[in-house]
Amino acid sequence: MTTLPNPIRDWFDRRGWEMHPHQREMLARAGAPCQLLIAPTGGGKTLAGFLPTLAELAEDPAPGLHTLYISPLKALAADIRRNLMTPIEETGLPIRVEDRTGDTPSSRKKRQRADPPHILLTTPESLALLTSYEDAPRIFAGLQRIVVDEIHALAESKRGDQLMLALARLSALRPGLRRVGLSATVEDPAAIARLLARHPDPCEIVEADPGPAPDIAMLDTEASPPWSGGGAAYSIPAVLEEVRRHRTTLIFHNTRAQAEIFFHNLWLANEEALPIGIHHGSLDRGQREKVEAAMVRGELRAIVCTGSLDLGIDWGDVDLVIQIGAPKNVKRLVQRIGRANHRYNAPSKARLVPANRFEVVECVAALEAVRAHDLDGEPRGPGPRDVLCQHILIAACAGPFDADTLFAEMTTAGAYAGLDRGAFDSCLDFCATGGYALRAYDQWQRLKQRPDGLWQLRDPRSAPRIRQNIGTIQDTDTLKVRWRGRGGAPLGEIEEGFAASLTQGDTFLIGGQIVRYEGLRELTVEVSRDAARKPKIATFNGTKFATSTQLSQRILRMFRQENWPELPQHTADWLALQREVSRLPRPDRLLIESFPHDGREQLVVYGFAGRNAQQTLGLLLTKRMEEEGLAPMGFVSTDYATLIWGLDAVTDPRPLFDLARLEAGLETWLAGNAVMKRTFRASATIAGLIERQVGGQRKSGRQATMSSDILYDTLLKYDPDHLLMRITHEEAMRGLVDFDRIREMCARVGDRVDLLRLSRVTPLAAPLFLEPGRVPIAGRADERLLEEEVTRLLDESGLAQIEA
Repeated sequence: MTTLPNPIRDWFDRRGWEMHPHQREMLARAGAPCQLLIAPTGGGKTLAGFLPTLAELAEDPAPGLHTLYISPLKALAADIRRNLMTPIEETGLPIRVEDRTGDTPSSRKKRQRADPPHILLTTPESLALLTSYEDAPRIFAGLQRIVVDEIHALAESKRGDQLMLALARLSALRPGLRRVGLSATVEDPAAIARLLARHPDPCEIVEADPGPAPDIAMLDTEASPPWSGGGAAYSIPAVLEEVRRHRTTLIFHNTRAQAEIFFHNLWLANEEALPIGIHHGSLDRGQREKVEAAMVRGELRAIVCTGSLDLGIDWGDVDLVIQIGAPKNVKRLVQRIGRANHRYNAPSKARLVPANRFEVVECVAALEAVRAHDLDGEPRGPGPRDVLCQHILIAACAGPFDADTLFAEMTTAGAYAGLDRGAFDSCLDFCATGGYALRAYDQWQRLKQRPDGLWQLRDPRSAPRIRQNIGTIQDTDTLKVRWRGRGGAPLGEIEEGFAASLTQGDTFLIGGQIVRYEGLRELTVEVSRDAARKPKIATFNGTKFATSTQLSQRILRMFRQENWPELPQHTADWLALQREVSRLPRPDRLLIESFPHDGREQLVVYGFAGRNAQQTLGLLLTKRMEEEGLAPMGFVSTDYATLIWGLDAVTDPRPLFDLARLEAGLETWLAGNAVMKRTFRASATIAGLIERQVGGQRKSGRQATMSSDILYDTLLKYDPDHLLMRITHEEAMRGLVDFDRIREMCARVGDRVDLLRLSRVTPLAAPLFLEPGRVPIAGRADERLLEEEVTRLLDESGLAQIEA
């Protein structure tokens, strides 16, 4: 198809629009089995993705589902629906567009299955649920196109793996189904294209003109950033001034807790009462929708937000983005920058605010990476098997299946193209029996093989329970928060652990308001208003980002410079002083500093491996130090270094970094650690071993934790090689522990380890002493300190002579 039907062409003419070259190219190639469009924010990606659909439906508006649109966010699906309705209504085309998410009423969902719209906007979870019904072949009988928006965001998570398996199912139902991916930020287009395509089919890549370079810089502030901390309170006056100078400003934070604190401080300083809102995932949906609607109407001057506003919703008059704290990831920064001036060929404007002194360096490195179009990203690896197990159960809900056919279908999904039959069969056996240690329990025997060789649900009544638990998003254990009294309006959610720490009268922040804890009623936290100025802060479990490998390497390369004209003078002087009294870390060597401080020996390891890996390194190194006869007492980690304190100075660090012994120590530590139990719980929930929803009622976090801990301990004792235990180990190594980055660090430096023995704290080490999250070590140091204290008491009392 190379031309637009008359109604759509006339609509373009009335608006005085011309198609962009990439929109024209997408239309011309509309018959391709797979297309990936990479275009800048505001470049008309959505219209490019939907133009072939609108053109085909204008020619033949036959009833039935023609196009599926998949979005990572419910809010984005709703926004796309609003945008799509404009050309449809103004051209008078008889095209039905509806969305289907977790917020869609059940009556509408039922109607959509019986009478699907022409275009259905949905999420990966809702699509997986639709494929689980017996009537899925009828629902998707006329499906011709699938549009996956913000595909880069899905490609990095298990939601993307689940989506690709669902697309494999749809392609089996509808051979010839066309796939379209849309994205603004892709570091490796070929890799995303391989993920999107039906393996081994190719995927065409269309890249739009990237448009003008963004206007990005550090925000000028009168005060210098502090040595540590993440709140950036010092920048409040400068941020408020930027809000005054712009129409609408998005103020991004990396965590929900930081967003709450910053919003509270910003509001206290907002003497002009400028309309400012807050938006993050723990707030009540009604509150979020009010903020979104106010943004669209242009009624807010600023919105303090988190990743909940990262993706491509068109917020209209946003003309400035401020990133508080180092972005940790260049690709995420580019995505956020694109929220400003959401128009093609208009430069986005963004300002970065480092929260502390080291983040100044990281922010400058990130800005340079953006200007160089140097995006970062970690390879995803093979598709996770817990998602594969869930997909097998979804297939069983839809009706009897042939194992050979299902295996062949799964291997057309990019991440599972390398799946071997043995791995598939072990997942099938798990779904059928629960595995060796659990096969005696009826509740985990969910599949059976018929005489004709097909597999089916052992009990058809289990299908609703499986459907209730479809999805890969692991909810945090949260409790609803409402105003006290019957019918009190909802405010949002807080973590169970935080709620358990509250006593009546405690105050905390939620939605930018200080509230007073009054009590717990029917698993709901009831609160009242409080006029206090200093609340107890709720700690939301938002994602804690680690600095990417590529950004860490860029920082290390910056340290090789003779001087740093791009840095503020205070930061350049700090690095120069570090070079004078010690050294600056290098990409090809591992710098370790040793010095006495506060009556203890200190060891600083500058690994630049990211927070998770540096935390793991602290655990493993202190264990290795004890094996070497040393007495560590504790450690603390950041993205760039680990500080260990103890009773003994390290004279030769090389034995501590023996990779084989580090890995062996990790295995021992993981076996009984809470990290493994938490990871097991997540994987077991995805794989269907643990149910979070039963009979429409959600288990409490405590109930789910108890059942998962019992299962973990049972399998660890009686079946340590169980499939779920192997999956748990893989997930822990890849996620919370991030051991791959420790391997990368060891490979990068080899035996080039520089130990500097110094007389005092160095400039680069100083902020580590102010870092929260110190981890004490109980062991050899405690024994030695006890012995020393006993000896001292004996000496003071004169008993030492009697003993002698």
